[in-house]
Amino acid sequence: MRSTMNSTKTHTVVDSPYGPLTLVATDGVLSGLYMTEQRHRPAEESFGERVAAVEEPFPEVARQLTAYFAGELTEFDLPLRLEGTDFQRSVWAQLVRIPYGETWSYGELATRLGKPNASRAVGLANGKNPVGIIVPCHRVIGASGGMTGYGGGLDRKVRLLAFESGKQV
Repeated sequence: MRSTMNSTKTHTVVDSPYGPLTLVATDGVLSGLYMTEQRHRPAEESFGERVAAVEEPFPEVARQLTAYFAGELTEFDLPLRLEGTDFQRSVWAQLVRIPYGETWSYGELATRLGKPNASRAVGLANGKNPVGIIVPCHRVIGASGGMTGYGGGLDRKVRLLAFESGKQV
């Protein structure tokens, strides 16, 4: 186990319809969910010791992800430890308010934060979301409704949004 600043990190890898997902826990609380070839993916050595998926908190995370991918879960209920700036955390807190199957624009997200001129900063914070899928950054689109950047790749974003809207791609 890797210990930094009095924190212990562990990780495991689970399969998904979108490729392997690396789950990271800090002190037993989910703090990361990363896809392969994800932009802003931290270095592998920062994830701590790799452990079996039966180690806490991974069984419940895996159970909820499996239910989500089966179309049986639309809202995750997991404790999260999101490390970032105050602004990033405020953006991530708004992301979990975007209803399943719906999208908001970066501008709409900025307005909901009370910072209507901060769409670019919102986009940057959205891209640094450490817990993709569970904190649904894929539900944020461009002002014109277009698919804009996604750390997991635009193909995955399109597939996730189609899945949530009931239209398989």
